[in-house]
Amino acid sequence: MGPLNGVKVIELPNIGPTQFAGMALSDMGAEVLRLDRTTSVASGSGTMPASPYASLDRGRRSAGIDLKHPDGVATLLRLCETADVLIEGFRPGVAERLGIGPDECRGRNPRLVYGRMTGWGQSGPLANDPGHDINYIALAGVLAHIGTAGGPPVPPINLIGDFGGGGLLLAFGVLAALVERGISGEGQVVDAAMVDGSASLMSVFVGLDAMGFWSDQRGTNLLDGGAHFYGVYETSDGKWISIASYEPQFYAELLRLLAPLGLDDLKAADQMDQNAWTGLKVRFAALFGTRTRDAWIEFFAGHEVCFAPVLTMREARAHPHNVARQTFIEIDGAPQPAPAPRFSRTPGAVQNPPVVPGADTDTALADWGLSPAEITALKQSGAIA
Repeated sequence: MGPLNGVKVIELPNIGPTQFAGMALSDMGAEVLRLDRTTSVASGSGTMPASPYASLDRGRRSAGIDLKHPDGVATLLRLCETADVLIEGFRPGVAERLGIGPDECRGRNPRLVYGRMTGWGQSGPLANDPGHDINYIALAGVLAHIGTAGGPPVPPINLIGDFGGGGLLLAFGVLAALVERGISGEGQVVDAAMVDGSASLMSVFVGLDAMGFWSDQRGTNLLDGGAHFYGVYETSDGKWISIASYEPQFYAELLRLLAPLGLDDLKAADQMDQNAWTGLKVRFAALFGTRTRDAWIEFFAGHEVCFAPVLTMREARAHPHNVARQTFIEIDGAPQPAPAPRFSRTPGAVQNPPVVPGADTDTALADWGLSPAEITALKQSGAIA
């Protein structure tokens, strides 16, 4: 029974960010009803192929609904009467054209929190343009700063725009609106845009740049791989390790350990001499390339240098620390990240396996207040699957 137990959420699915928000809210105990398109139900897959391994689709129930059918629209508006939250990921204006925009839904229930997820936002010159994660983080000033010195910008998979600056901040905005509703008694509209969220994640770097402490040249700064003491190095077996000896005490310990291996001329006091970083990175790379990743794991064990091996997803699931904390779990034999964060009294949990579009149409709609006769009539009209 997570901290959101009792909160009822309607999710109108879209790719990536909205799904992530729905998963996050469900993991925290909310009852999330996903309304999949009837075409998705007919094909057996939603925005992504239905699969027991699709952890992004876990924890909800699904009803198939045709939002281009007037009875489908009427059904959604009726569900809004008892819902706390609705989240959608349409382009600006689409929900309004369907008759399920904020005015219509909140007209049925003023306490409803209406969460909107887009790339560019609900307003602005680009609001109606198509796009994807890489475009949003490019415009937000994120992508330009990720990559190695002299190389091109490197897409950091779609973690920053879709999931961090998008889905996670949509869920955060919804929760903030629910807290405010507890004071005012009224819901409101949450406009979550991936450009906005990605820019917010860059707050510290925007500040450093404004103060003159950040260069536009990728891979030359303190936290982007420019520093020899903060980066990744390849080992002799073709694997990688990460070093983050940023604080003086950790850097001093790193030098103490590496001194007998040929780095005895380095002085801790010279750590922030940026003119020396490039040469020192070459020396560090040569040294770390002389041993395997496992050998370096053993070498640094028990020493405070801020070290970790660079693990693949499969390797991470088997690491003793992650196993001890149950950072990864299995649902019906499928590996998945566990709900996060953790709570002392009301822990989150995966409520059920990844959803199959329309699999719960009858039971879910009945639980949300529709009678068997109404459900039958809606099926006959084609409004629901």
